[in-house]
Amino acid sequence: MSSITSHSRAASFRGLAAAVGCCHLAGLLAVAVAVVGSGVVGALLLLPVGLGHRTLPPTAAALRRCADRGRERAARWSGVRISPPDPLPRTAGARGVLADAGFWRDLTWAWLEPWVGGLLVAVPPSLVVYGLFGALVQPFVWRLIDDGNWYAFVPVQSTGTMVAALLLGLAFTAAGLVLAPFVLRLHARWIRLLLTAPRSAELTRRIDELTDTRTVALDSQAAELQRIERDLHDGAQARLVALGMRLDSATRLLQHDPPAARAALLEVRELSARALEDLRALVRGIQPPVLTDRGLGDAVRSLALDSFLDVHVEARQVGRLPAAVESAAYFAVNELLANAAKHSGADRIDIVLAHDGDGVGDGGPRLRITVTDDGRGGADPARGTGLLGVRRRLATFDGSLALHSPQGGPTTVTLEIPCASSLPKTSSS
Repeated sequence: MSSITSHSRAASFRGLAAAVGCCHLAGLLAVAVAVVGSGVVGALLLLPVGLGHRTLPPTAAALRRCADRGRERAARWSGVRISPPDPLPRTAGARGVLADAGFWRDLTWAWLEPWVGGLLVAVPPSLVVYGLFGALVQPFVWRLIDDGNWYAFVPVQSTGTMVAALLLGLAFTAAGLVLAPFVLRLHARWIRLLLTAPRSAELTRRIDELTDTRTVALDSQAAELQRIERDLHDGAQARLVALGMRLDSATRLLQHDPPAARAALLEVRELSARALEDLRALVRGIQPPVLTDRGLGDAVRSLALDSFLDVHVEARQVGRLPAAVESAAYFAVNELLANAAKHSGADRIDIVLAHDGDGVGDGGPRLRITVTDDGRGGADPARGTGLLGVRRRLATFDGSLALHSPQGGPTTVTLEIPCASSLPKTSSS
């Protein structure tokens, strides 16, 4: 237990130290942004004499690269997603750059970031460096310095004041480490305030996305109707036609050959049972009864029981969801289990279903499903249709699929679907 605790503390300390390093990198980016922003302003000032028409597009592109790097680091370090603007026009020259709303947002950020964001992220590294100076340097140099030696508000002139400086340095160092993650999140929100895409671009992008997902939904619905029609034609309908023919034959045999008629009727009963089984299988393929009666959690458990792999299912606060969402999530999990069984070489699969019922976060209430297997990894959506089909199915509900599958495993697929829940319950199996 003590080794686990010490390992956890070491990991926590490494995380805080990494956050301080990220603050330092963000400060360096603020300096680079100031330099690039100055170049953009210089190009703007040269527009009246004609030179700015040549220098503005490349300097604006360099500024956009800095802004994209800031957005990417905010998402990676703090989990704050910032929607990028549309790409800068490449053929319209300086006029196209000046007409781009995202360019002016980038320029505003370039001038405010060094004074606001840069100073903000400089606080944790400054506290750590100054604290280490007090803790590691002052104890050894205070005797070599005259009476003007001060550390913060402590005059270091004796052993007692040296110890006070050492303790104050440790406090500064600890404060810098603790503040670093909070400062990174605050800095990410500051970047989002300035660098998020304009409202008009967001609306246009949203309209395009809804148009694409509606087209995909209509195509999927048409394909599903064709599949149902084909299954009915090739399965139940064919058996019902055969059943009718056998009934007609049994009717003709009933008068002069009752034993043959009896055998024909027994065959009719067998055909009717097969037709009924085909219809039941078709209904299960459209909407499994366990999903309708028991909800998503128990339906996924039924999939786990049918799998030959060791599948563990945990449902956290997942109540009844909209029927369409439950159906999409059920068939998505079914596809992921089939992919893992066919391609991953896994022995164990862990499925976690969770619902953010309070709507905390940017996306509001949402269903989150995580499927993790211990297989060989290396999954690639571009090499097969399974994951692409799942992604298209979720896109109908404005959902998303995130895949993490390094070579050697494990593979983790995270599904998210915005939706509300009722009758929450917690269970696992």
